[in-house]
Amino acid sequence: MKDPTIIPLKNMFYKITPTPMVENNLTDAEKKEVIEGHFASIMKTLGLDLTDDSLKDTPKRVAKMFVEEIFYGLDEKKFPKMTVVENKFNYDHPLIETNIVTNSCCEHHFVPILGRTHIAYKPGDKVIGLSKLNRIVDYFARRPQVQERLTMQIHEALCFILHTDDVAVVIDGMHSCVKTRGIKDATSMTRTSKLSGIFFQDTIFRQEFMSSIPRTNEIHI
Repeated sequence: MKDPTIIPLKNMFYKITPTPMVENNLTDAEKKEVIEGHFASIMKTLGLDLTDDSLKDTPKRVAKMFVEEIFYGLDEKKFPKMTVVENKFNYDHPLIETNIVTNSCCEHHFVPILGRTHIAYKPGDKVIGLSKLNRIVDYFARRPQVQERLTMQIHEALCFILHTDDVAVVIDGMHSCVKTRGIKDATSMTRTSKLSGIFFQDTIFRQEFMSSIPRTNEIHI
């Protein structure tokens, strides 16, 4: 088996549906300092006592969480290392992975989107490690999102990395902004999808993929 091929990702982000952003040259440490100050102001505005032992470190914890965890996907430099390997078995049937944990954040209300992502692709000359699919999903999920854009970004990244249009992505998501506020619908799920290549053109391949996805009432968030 030949050595893994490292994918040059320098130009990938020009091909991906963008998240609305402005130029920001702050370091992670500077971002955390600014967010900490602003979040402390929000808490004080709400009437919370920041001298309380339980609350005094909350602004710092929130700032660290935003920068290092739930929004790390805003930094292109933090995109996970991607490698592909030779398809030495000449495997030519769709590879399907379902129920990839997908935790994101609604950009409208900054509350969680919790769900599962389901992916299929038909290998050509190269294949990608299964864990890389999970890492790609997590990277794009870790930013303020709408589910439609998240679906497109994952699909476009996989097409670029795998050098094929034979890719399918489906996301089932539970939106906390629907569940905990507004209409307060605790049971609804949202499904988005992007299918291309054989999964869009061929009914048999499309049905095989879609039938492999658990029903939304069988998905435990």
